[in-house]
Amino acid sequence: MDVKQFHRRVLCIALLLSLCLTAMGATLYDLQINQGEALYERSQNKIAETQIVEADRGDILDRNGRVLVSNRVVYQVTLDLDHMGKEPEERNATLLSLVHAARASGVEWSDTLPISADEPFVFTEQSPYFTLSQNEDGTPSKTLTRLGQLAVKMKWITDPTKEPEPVETAPVQQEEPGLWDRITGFFTGETPQKEVQTPVQEKDSSLPTARQLLGKMCASFEIAGEGAVDKKSAEASGQAVPDLNIGDMDPADARAIAGLLYELYLRSREVTWTPYVFAEGVDIDFISRVKELSLPGVVIEPTTVRQYHTQYAAHILGRVGLMNRSEVEYYTSLDEDGDGKPDYEMDDTVGKEGVEKAFESFLRGTPGIRAVDRNTSGKILSESWITEPKPGDNIVLTIDIDLQKKVEDTLASSLPNLVSEEVEGAACVVLDVNSFDVLASASYPTFDLANYSRDWEKNSTDPLTPLVNRALTGTYAPGSTFKMVTAIGALEEGIITPDSQIRDLGRYTYYPGTPPQCWYYRQYGKYHGLINVSEAIEVSCNYFFYDVGRRLGIDLLVDYATRFGLGQKTGIELEESSGVMAGPEYTESMGGTWYEGSVLSVAIGQESSQFTPIQLASYISTLVNGGTRKSTHLLKEIKSSDYSQIVETYEPEVLSTIEIQDKNLEAVKAGMLALTTDGSVRRYFQDLPVQVGAKTGSAQVSAQTESNAVFVCFAPYDDPEIALAMVVEHGGSGSELGAMAADILSYYFSTKGSMDEIPMENTLIR
Repeated sequence: MDVKQFHRRVLCIALLLSLCLTAMGATLYDLQINQGEALYERSQNKIAETQIVEADRGDILDRNGRVLVSNRVVYQVTLDLDHMGKEPEERNATLLSLVHAARASGVEWSDTLPISADEPFVFTEQSPYFTLSQNEDGTPSKTLTRLGQLAVKMKWITDPTKEPEPVETAPVQQEEPGLWDRITGFFTGETPQKEVQTPVQEKDSSLPTARQLLGKMCASFEIAGEGAVDKKSAEASGQAVPDLNIGDMDPADARAIAGLLYELYLRSREVTWTPYVFAEGVDIDFISRVKELSLPGVVIEPTTVRQYHTQYAAHILGRVGLMNRSEVEYYTSLDEDGDGKPDYEMDDTVGKEGVEKAFESFLRGTPGIRAVDRNTSGKILSESWITEPKPGDNIVLTIDIDLQKKVEDTLASSLPNLVSEEVEGAACVVLDVNSFDVLASASYPTFDLANYSRDWEKNSTDPLTPLVNRALTGTYAPGSTFKMVTAIGALEEGIITPDSQIRDLGRYTYYPGTPPQCWYYRQYGKYHGLINVSEAIEVSCNYFFYDVGRRLGIDLLVDYATRFGLGQKTGIELEESSGVMAGPEYTESMGGTWYEGSVLSVAIGQESSQFTPIQLASYISTLVNGGTRKSTHLLKEIKSSDYSQIVETYEPEVLSTIEIQDKNLEAVKAGMLALTTDGSVRRYFQDLPVQVGAKTGSAQVSAQTESNAVFVCFAPYDDPEIALAMVVEHGGSGSELGAMAADILSYYFSTKGSMDEIPMENTLIR
């Protein structure tokens, strides 16, 4: 390359660099000089924040694919303290306008401040500042509540969980030394000093009343009206400052604003920002009112709430709600993905009872994170997903909602017609005897899930306790329905055979003292005579079971009952009671005395035995399937959020087995069959399409009330498919329940196989 060519190339490169530098300079001039002021203003007025967004919960379906619970879109009103204005007067005016709009539209807003909404202001919780518990060593321990934590941080109270510390007051000086002291000091060479006394006082550990606390909150939040006393001026002049220093402001309004600011200040101290949901599911009237007001920091946005497609199975399905104080510690400590961050925020929605709670981890989904840019007035400038929320999985239950409806309707319509006028409640459970699927589980009286909050006060104070799930948590003496346990134990242990006969003598006099009597002798003065085990089950002869129970002994009775699952939890996913199997161990644990003759009462289902209806259904299922007890369950399978795949299928666990000889099982079943073909309930079952085996029971509660009525059965007799257990509190005779059981079985077998599983895409009712 010659020198001229080289110089030309260098010159071209220099020109290109010059052009680039010129363009860059022009751009910088435009940004800094021409647009600088506008860009600076934009940068100052843009506020970036991240929001946690809950995912849509999964659906809940019955075994045939019918959607029982899904989601629907509603509008919610949220509040953001940062965008309500810098001045307290502006912020308070916004909140007060919102409160007045809510009252005018009849909207109830979220307010967890435990102080009554109106005068006289009192705490709505027994311990608003702290809860009491015990340490491992048994010493008492105090834990601050949400209110307590905020009150300590805001210096409304001293920390009640700490011992009060001594506080030194300002030194108190005595008068100047007198003349004699000064003369004495001159001669002694000692300079007399002022005597200084420093009294020590205890910190005031008294906690403010609800009204006093509200006053402190109003002062701290600068909630006041015209005529409010200036605290500094008042103290300087010796004027008293009222506890509730709000001037001419309506006390209920001041309380309402304080409640809203309480919620907002709680959130202002969270690491992750969470919106304060003022109200959700609001109607168009309220939305219009709020939009017309154009209140800063008040945002109306869509969200989802649970939609119930059935009025039945309330005790099974359960509900969702914001976590309460007792749940916060548990949920906010979860970190299942191991990222070092809690899986839940303090105000997340969680399952509170039933299936919603049992399958919370599947139904909840994965929350998302949204980036939001706002200006100083709160207007959203831009939004983007950092992580999109993932909807929860869908839960398919074992229950048949049509059968569930039939069971609930049967209880509701039939119980008022019983002879007994003391009926207080009832429960009925239907199980698949082979899979232990819960096909129906009803508790009476029940409640409406869709209006749970509206009806809370009525239901929670109702003496019939409609919120209690009697099918799973109610415990009742089994009465004569326990006699099949006694029979199987005696047969398998060789104490009797299917052909063995015992003569009923009316009164069983083996033990000294007042002899127990057979019900037949007690009521009619008659005897059952010489009978075998099948006949004893049919006529429910107490004398027969007194004798075989005594010979079997309490230890074997308890052993067989336990293997049948009585006095044991069934394994169902919901909360359930374990019940009690009577015996020396339990009696002595309760401070009682076990007597040898107590085994007689145990053998006929009395004494202290207490079982749940679902335990009774599990026991009958175990009996008629040949002795295999599995865990009862509500989960059939879990499907992905889009129904495209099965995430999990439930396989019941075998909990225990009982070796039952065919001849012994047939002898017991024959007695149960005879009850429905020739016995006291034959009129109810004679027209059914299948044969049914059953047993009645009447369990005495007290001498002053009717006995609890108990009924168990299975069908079909030759090839059992389902077992049913029913208890009616103070229902009297168990035979009266036969009509209800027959009605349910008739429905089941008349509709069985008439409905194919519905495709999931056709069930998404929104």
